[in-house]
Amino acid sequence: MKYAYFRIAIPTPLRRYFDYLAPANIQAKTPQPGVRVKVPFGRQTLVGILLDVVHETDVPGNKLKPVIEVLDELPVFDSELLQLLRWCSAYYHHPIGEVMQNALPVKLRQGANTHIKGIRRWQITPEGETVEPQSLKRAAKQIALLGDLKQASSGLLDSQLSEQHVGWRPVMKRLQEKGWVKSVEENALPIATPINSAPVLNPDQQHAINRIIEQRDHFHAFVLEGVTGSGKTEVYLQVIEDIIKQGKQALVLVPEIGLTPQLFDRFLKRLDGRIAIMHSGLNDEERLQAWLNTQAGSADVIIGTRSAVFSPLLRPGIIIIDEEHDLSFKQQDGFRYSARDLAVKRARDLNIPIVLGSATPSLETLYNALQHRYETLLLPERAGEAKPPVIRLLDVRSQKMEHGISAQLLHKMKEHLERDSQVLLFLNRRGFAPVLMCHECGWHALCPRCDAHMTLHQSNSQLRCHHCGTEQYQPKVCPKCHSEDLLQMGFGTERIEQALNELFPHYHVIRIDRDSTRRKGSMQKLLTEINNGKRQILIGTQMLAKGHHFPNVTLVAMLNADHGLYSSDFRASERMGQLILQVAGRAGREEKEGEVLIQTHHPDHPLFTPLLKHDYPGFAESLIEERQQTELPPFTHLALLRAEAVDQKSPMVFLEQARLLLEQVGQVNSANQNDVMLMGPFPALMERRAGRYRAQLLIQANSRKQLQALFASGISQIEKEQTAKKVRWSIDIDPQDLM
Repeated sequence: MKYAYFRIAIPTPLRRYFDYLAPANIQAKTPQPGVRVKVPFGRQTLVGILLDVVHETDVPGNKLKPVIEVLDELPVFDSELLQLLRWCSAYYHHPIGEVMQNALPVKLRQGANTHIKGIRRWQITPEGETVEPQSLKRAAKQIALLGDLKQASSGLLDSQLSEQHVGWRPVMKRLQEKGWVKSVEENALPIATPINSAPVLNPDQQHAINRIIEQRDHFHAFVLEGVTGSGKTEVYLQVIEDIIKQGKQALVLVPEIGLTPQLFDRFLKRLDGRIAIMHSGLNDEERLQAWLNTQAGSADVIIGTRSAVFSPLLRPGIIIIDEEHDLSFKQQDGFRYSARDLAVKRARDLNIPIVLGSATPSLETLYNALQHRYETLLLPERAGEAKPPVIRLLDVRSQKMEHGISAQLLHKMKEHLERDSQVLLFLNRRGFAPVLMCHECGWHALCPRCDAHMTLHQSNSQLRCHHCGTEQYQPKVCPKCHSEDLLQMGFGTERIEQALNELFPHYHVIRIDRDSTRRKGSMQKLLTEINNGKRQILIGTQMLAKGHHFPNVTLVAMLNADHGLYSSDFRASERMGQLILQVAGRAGREEKEGEVLIQTHHPDHPLFTPLLKHDYPGFAESLIEERQQTELPPFTHLALLRAEAVDQKSPMVFLEQARLLLEQVGQVNSANQNDVMLMGPFPALMERRAGRYRAQLLIQANSRKQLQALFASGISQIEKEQTAKKVRWSIDIDPQDLM
């Protein structure tokens, strides 16, 4: 150890590792790579990850500082996860320290210990069983606690006692001192116990399950392509049952927090094992304990959102990506990784199967299937007796509209409600009105920090920017001409909710969007009310469109489906088609027939034709042909070099210089200029956001290898540029949002 140096990944924007001296009090045993260490860094003390112990360094000895403390005996990242994170740093060209920090729960980043906390269960002792209530006449609280514990054969949890007995802790302490009760610590993860029996499977479901189980001992990628309501979750459940019986773990990724509770409840009632959940709705301690239990192998099933792809797996068995097409699996800022792509990479490294499930697979996934990299498993029919809903277009040109709802749609809503069914309206725009405008002078409420309108939220009389979060009070008069004639232009979910309460006063309306589900547990509460039939009319954003099962919804309507028809984003058509079929899939999921109505000003648009027939494969095939002709992904590969600054000029100057440097590294010249193209720089579509001006340089290559070679050679030179110091810049490999 005398001449050993610690090579450490530190959470800084610098794309490099740092060498340190071993701590003075280090024991004879060399720490393993993957442990956390506390180190001095400038004037700060930071927590980093040990990458390696080396015996040579390029740093002069007098400049090396010693590590302050090694925080772990065992690595927080095992060799597999450490290798994956190194690969992530190289592929996405993101600083290694920040990559590793992103993969850790917040408390571990801060240096917390790795002790797994259990939950405490109180039980009555044999001595306590013999206590007669008459002997405790002056201790009513003790009598009450002992009485409840006698009734509970397995004991009571702290949380249960808090609900039933105010101020129980000191009373319980006295009972414990007398030897009448004892406490037992047990694993905090809930144990799933099979309550519901498996439904009868159709042949396609059984075939899918059999194929996945046949490949359970090695890497194999499956695309589970099933129409909405075809029973994909049942396939997941029966495959996971088999994985648990093999003594292995299953990692299930979902796109939204809102899908986690219902999937969790369904798994609890069917599986025999412990389940951990991981998402941003948990507090730091809950997330830490879920992570530690997963690492220790205590969790048999892990259900989580995007970042759960980095969950430590002691007994890896399978990875499942539900709604794999969803944009939420791509991180849009900071470390811009794709959880879906990383999951495939990780499954290959772990030599386990992966299932990518969706009714509307992404074009990249379908292309991989066409190239025979993935195996497609089709579920073409709805499970049970359910039939696919009829999809119709409502031509709203020149039609009278009430609060954005056509007369035909109002008539249909009344029909379905009178049959004691539920109605779901979809509008992917929250708030009351997207524009507040003065009728006298034309003033618009614009965000002071973004090139965007502020949305009116009438419930709290606020104007809010949905891009940067800036909030202002709703003005009573025009700030420009002082007129009181302010118009609320357009419709958001809040305004539609108000209108529905007026139009259907005898029915209960529920709104589900980011504003109505801010509080912890609120989403689950609203979903319960829907499934209990307490709410007949549902209005919401994409949060309602993804994977939810509403048995009594028979009518689904999209209030505005035209936004994806003429967008400057080449992926807009794909996402529009996916969204229409996902929203349509909420209708008629059980014995009642479903109906879907789409309000549009462009009923003759050719993109609608296959969607009306539920023909997503035909829809996707035409888009894939179009992408091939225009040389766009998945036939080529993209990267986006982004820059932003408080002044308008600096991002463009930096990107101009970056383009010159990338051209000079030798990857772009007259011989191969058709293989790699640099486009731009140009201002972002929304140039100013959160008070900063943004610009971007788009790089397109015919192969990933060419793209990676370009950045591998050019990044170090770009970092040294003086213009780089005047901007925030980042690289987005495989970008999903070019706006």
